[in-house]
Amino acid sequence: MRIGELAEATGASPRALRHYEQAGLIASERAANGYRLYDARTVVRVRNIRHLVAAGLTLDDVRVFLPCLDGDVTASPPAGRTLEVALRRLRVLDERIAAQVAVRDRLAAALDEATGGRVRPVA
Repeated sequence: MRIGELAEATGASPRALRHYEQAGLIASERAANGYRLYDARTVVRVRNIRHLVAAGLTLDDVRVFLPCLDGDVTASPPAGRTLEVALRRLRVLDERIAAQVAVRDRLAAALDEATGGRVRPVA
């Protein structure tokens, strides 16, 4: 299938598909006219990649899941290296959230001080 067909089947943009290919997560062959051609099984792989990215993993993180990207990645809990990667990413996200909350709290306190409490941040 061509890139547009794969995009339609998976909900990924052609740009994202090219990015996945550049990252080594999917592969294509080239037709005589230069168009990318993907195997029909790539649909499952792309859906799994999108699922993992939507869960907060980066494409570098997803690379660890390569052995199971062609099956149902949600069928069993992560184990071994995949569990380590997922836990590390969760820690990174928790740290980023904590940092953003701290910035928000400082800004809210500064606004409270500057306005004498007349302006309340929107929650």
